[in-house]
Amino acid sequence: MSSMLQGRWWGWGFRSAVMLYFILLIIFPILGIYGQSLSAGWSAFAENITEPLAWKAVLLTIKLAIIATVINVFVGTMSAWVLIRYRFPGRRLLNSLVDLPFALPTAVAGLMILLLLGPHSIVGEMAEKLGFTILFHQPAIIIAMVFVTFPFVIRAVQPLLEEMDASEEEAAYTLGATKAATFWKVILPNMLPGILSGAMLAFSRALAEFGAVVLVAGNIPGKTLIASVYIFGEIESDNSIGATAVSVLLLTFSFIILWTVNYVQMRRKNG
Repeated sequence: MSSMLQGRWWGWGFRSAVMLYFILLIIFPILGIYGQSLSAGWSAFAENITEPLAWKAVLLTIKLAIIATVINVFVGTMSAWVLIRYRFPGRRLLNSLVDLPFALPTAVAGLMILLLLGPHSIVGEMAEKLGFTILFHQPAIIIAMVFVTFPFVIRAVQPLLEEMDASEEEAAYTLGATKAATFWKVILPNMLPGILSGAMLAFSRALAEFGAVVLVAGNIPGKTLIASVYIFGEIESDNSIGATAVSVLLLTFSFIILWTVNYVQMRRKNG
């Protein structure tokens, strides 16, 4: 009996510690941001949200994040397919490098892109010869977003490809289906939950990117100034209410995305 009570006590203590950790590190900071953004009233909040530079920064961030997500959906799905379905020299190395953006500091990633696309690099010189520049323009921001969000789609799709029953494809081929028809009607539906989850996580991560983008964007208001850099600028200008107002907008958007991801995953498990 005493061992049962001791086990319950340890279980209760463990759950309480986890909940306390969750409250202190997640709930309190989130409530603090929402509270600070509304500390001057709804009118000040609305004024900061509708401020032209803030609104342009948010819209630009959403636009570029969507483009980066679409690129990652195609490239990430193809990469996952190649890494699972084919065997070739260096496959394990490539598979391990997929997670590099997770481990690499984003400022280092930005520096890498800066050196790769700079005017003295091979890519930069080729771009100048063709009459355009990449660095400090929107394409550089997209490249930075693609790099830091690259693993999400791949890691979401890979388990689904590994779990896929090969007999379904064989049955489709036996019934006379072409490879294209088999892909669209058999393989893609199985991969779709992973593609959607990975895409939404990549999009949410791209919205918040700062370290990699700030080095390559140029931060020109209305042209290359994204929301995270705008927030940083407002903090430096001692406008904490303006910074938290835009933060709340992005935070709420991210909540909606994460809830959608969880909903898709639950539907997949229950289905």
